[in-house]
Amino acid sequence: MRAAVHRAVTELIAERGYGSFAVADVAARAEVADSSVYRRWGNLEALLMDVVVSRLTEESPMPDTGTLEGDLRAYAAKAAADVSGADGLALLRTVVTVLAAGESGTEARDRFLAARSEQIESMLDRARARGESAPDVLEVVDVVLAPMYVRVLFGAQTLTAEYVDVLVRRLLRRG
Repeated sequence: MRAAVHRAVTELIAERGYGSFAVADVAARAEVADSSVYRRWGNLEALLMDVVVSRLTEESPMPDTGTLEGDLRAYAAKAAADVSGADGLALLRTVVTVLAAGESGTEARDRFLAARSEQIESMLDRARARGESAPDVLEVVDVVLAPMYVRVLFGAQTLTAEYVDVLVRRLLRRG
């Protein structure tokens, strides 16, 4: 059921954008009962963030190249591909909109940030265990992820491999 509902949400976001569909639309497309969706997720915002978190964590395992620099480059390249792909902009806009949805948006934000932070921290912990100096999670977010998200959200420029490498070098204080 989860896969069918996630697929339905992704399709509806791509077709209509956030705010143009309801739980009933998701349930109909996934061929499940509305009550099943409400029972599992509680509301549309929680469902949307579950889709985003799933896509960014479960479908994007953390790289393990043997070095922090290699891991960060692979991670940043994957993040860039995720947000600049066919439905990347729609997903980012959905996240921004959900975050403004009051208490349910705050809960969804906390879940999203916890999942993303846990994922990044695992990569940084591996680097520290190898004896490498590693930044903290917020530095990765501030220096690598945030600039990419802003470029995509505002259509400033495309995310090239060179730009992503510059962000990683900046994070590692090599660029």
